[in-house]
Amino acid sequence: MSVALPADSRFRQYLALTKPRVVSLIVFCAVIGMFLAVPGLPPAHVVFFATIGIALVAGAAAAINCLVEQKIDARMLRTSWRPLPAGELTPRQTLVFSAIVGGTGLALLYELVNPLTMWLTLGTFVGYAVIYTVLLKPATPQNIVIGGASGSMPPVLGWAAVTGNVSAEALILFLIIFAWTPPHFWSLALYRAQDYARAGLPMLPVTHGPRYTRLMIVLYTFVLVAVTCLPFAIRMSGYLYLVAALVLGVTYLGYALRLYARYSDQLARRAFRYSIVYLAALFTALLVDHYAG
Repeated sequence: MSVALPADSRFRQYLALTKPRVVSLIVFCAVIGMFLAVPGLPPAHVVFFATIGIALVAGAAAAINCLVEQKIDARMLRTSWRPLPAGELTPRQTLVFSAIVGGTGLALLYELVNPLTMWLTLGTFVGYAVIYTVLLKPATPQNIVIGGASGSMPPVLGWAAVTGNVSAEALILFLIIFAWTPPHFWSLALYRAQDYARAGLPMLPVTHGPRYTRLMIVLYTFVLVAVTCLPFAIRMSGYLYLVAALVLGVTYLGYALRLYARYSDQLARRAFRYSIVYLAALFTALLVDHYAG
């Protein structure tokens, strides 16, 4: 049973369901995709409605994730405060909220952006809320690798919103986030391994051990640095982006190699935080280069 709360407290609980920090990064990458898709500025109304629609659907997917994982969240220290395990919202309230928010977002995208963006966003919703959360996460330590495809879609959604199609350049943006996701998430999983073991989730540090996970972080980071050079290789960007990508990438490799050589939870936390800064800075460099050229 949910606890009676003042209106502002109830709003905060529903907002927490949407995982605003995660959604903000999703929206940021989608907006970057919108601006990279055209030589000049994208239409303001498309940017506005696409941003709102994508944010709403992403928030709805996060709420479904919270609903499905409420028992797991209750067993993990970092998630036990969430509204469902804390008893502040009920599963029915969460489901209704997700349906309203997600449905509104999809309707906005279909009516005010374009049908392709709506269908791609719906596919992303299903990929995260169903395929990743329900099927992959409890079944395989490769969950974040396979399920990372849905999390890599935001710049593709932004690109489709402005152009009405998905080009090779959009797929390269997808590939960058796809390669970034495993080392980003495994840094978190390393220092939260006990939490995941307690919850019974087969995350890589739990099933294969921390040293193997650290090796995978190094290998995936090398792949990531190589992939981030693709925009320059296909002339999507210039030297300004290339220099930024290499500097950011070498720094990330430094974190990965130090994690492998002399692990500590503190270093893993720093690597995880840097990975977020890294992705934001990388996409910002792409945008600056796009207009500087």
